[in-house]
Amino acid sequence: MTDSRQLPLFSALTASEADLNPHTRLRDSVMLFQQHLIKLGKTEHTIRAFTADLHLLGEWGGDEVKIGAYTTTMLNEFLHWLEYGRGVPCSRKSYARRVTTLKVYFKWLQSLHAIALDPANAILQRSGQAPLSEVLSPDEVDRALEYAATLQRAQKPDTRPTMLFRLLINTGIKKGEAVNLTLDAVDRLSDPPTLLIQRKTAKDLYKERQITLDPDWLVIYDAYRVQYKPSEAIFTCTARNLEYILSDVGRGAGVEAKLSFEMLRWTCAVRDYRAHNDPDMIREKLGLSKISWTETFDKIKRLTDAQLKDEA
Repeated sequence: MTDSRQLPLFSALTASEADLNPHTRLRDSVMLFQQHLIKLGKTEHTIRAFTADLHLLGEWGGDEVKIGAYTTTMLNEFLHWLEYGRGVPCSRKSYARRVTTLKVYFKWLQSLHAIALDPANAILQRSGQAPLSEVLSPDEVDRALEYAATLQRAQKPDTRPTMLFRLLINTGIKKGEAVNLTLDAVDRLSDPPTLLIQRKTAKDLYKERQITLDPDWLVIYDAYRVQYKPSEAIFTCTARNLEYILSDVGRGAGVEAKLSFEMLRWTCAVRDYRAHNDPDMIREKLGLSKISWTETFDKIKRLTDAQLKDEA
């Protein structure tokens, strides 16, 4: 562990913890706080992060503010500024850590009787709005399809990556639903062909649905059946293996984010929304109740807006 004197962002004029009192300036307490964190065994990364958080508090209120002057209202105003007034994105993770910094710092001051009350004690550890899920851009979808197709033409051809990826990108089914698919779930005689997702329990009635299949997928599906010869379940491997296949496709296609069932489910929803499909049809396709759809649809619209903005 490096000495705390290598980490200062403030001057340290207070000699010891015993010197701290309500009239001590924020800036004069930080080096002692760093030393306290070292005694607790905190990593240098944590100490730097906590110090930077206090630097932001000083930036917001001024370095000359006395530690005894802070109130819960002031700290809540500071956190609001971080989220909405600073002009710099504040992720859920950063917000949560900064709340932790305030709680640890003011609890330490109170334990030393430097302040009478802990103004951070009443701060709620909330994380704000959940971050948007990651989705593939149209270009990334094309690249993934192209890479999966190369595996079909490899020295040892493998049809499964293409079959799996195209199934998920077009149907948006969950991992558990994919693993439980049986051969009779594919109805190729209907017009258009459909995939039957059956309910497992009575309470999941709304999850039972028929999803329209891309006729071109059936060609790949037939080739897959010839290669893997499934007898009952469509997929002859574990869910973990299917996850590995998706990860390999993503890496091969140069996609930075790790491909997953969830990512392809959200990507499917965004693709359908961008294709101007009826929202209620998208809800039914995903097997969602009307209650849960409100939040999900809002995320789909936000994801779509973000994607369109990136493409502009």
